Amino acid sequence: MTEGTPRAPFGARLHSAIAARGNLCVGIDPHPVLLEAWGLGVDAAGVREFSRRSLEAFGDLVPAVKPQVAFFEEHGSAGFAVLEELLGSITESGALSVADAKRGDIGSTMAGYARAWLGADSPLACDALTVSPYLGVGSLAAAFDTASENGRGLFVLARTSNPEAGGLQGAGGPTGTVAQSVVDEVGRRNAASDPGVPGSFGVVVGATVGDPPRLDSLSGPVLMPGVGEQGGTLADVRRIAGPALPHTLVNVSRHVLRAGPDVDAMRSVARALAETYRFVGPA
Repeated sequence: MTEGTPRAPFGARLHSAIAARGNLCVGIDPHPVLLEAWGLGVDAAGVREFSRRSLEAFGDLVPAVKPQVAFFEEHGSAGFAVLEELLGSITESGALSVADAKRGDIGSTMAGYARAWLGADSPLACDALTVSPYLGVGSLAAAFDTASENGRGLFVLARTSNPEAGGLQGAGGPTGTVAQSVVDEVGRRNAASDPGVPGSFGVVVGATVGDPPRLDSLSGPVLMPGVGEQGGTLADVRRIAGPALPHTLVNVSRHVLRAGPDVDAMRSVARALAETYRFVGPA
């Protein structure tokens, strides 16, 4: 994108990236245990090297890369500097960046988060951001607006696979759960998207949940963690995604990262998974 040229909507860019590279999204999660297993320091320097090797392994293979913000944030300003660098490098690799920050607040505070992660000139700007709607989907208005203005996207938590989530997200019964209300509201915000191309606002639904919300009216992308070491299977992805399957990003992290620190070993695992989780033909 040249300076001054408007960025295409995130949904359109994701559609192109999936057509070219398949549906696998790989996380970069520099957890202290993994840093130690790789022989790296549990510090910002270790996180930088971990991120560099990870991106070298799969940045050019997959449509999206998802840094887990917490593992950068815990190292303070030095960790955020590494994250800024990584977000730029993801763009250079041709992949889209999904910052897994799960931000969610109200009013001017949410607007501040939106400017930080979705603003036109922010050093932390990502292609898409994970956000939490459990102060009400409407509380995320600033994030929806800022993302739209700058060609970026959101993945809104809807039905997550952690065991603590079921009581809240599944409340309300099988046809009117909290999770379903989140999906339906996000879908309304995608109503103007072009047929065949997802809107820029998606949801997060775990691959291991037995009571997923319906995604037929989402008209947007799905970020689906929980595959691989967490127990989710290809059959689960197909069952849960349904008509949203072509626009679903299947997120895998530890299954790839545990093949490190060898770049070629990680690349081999990522390549095999990318072939497994390809639901559309090459562009």
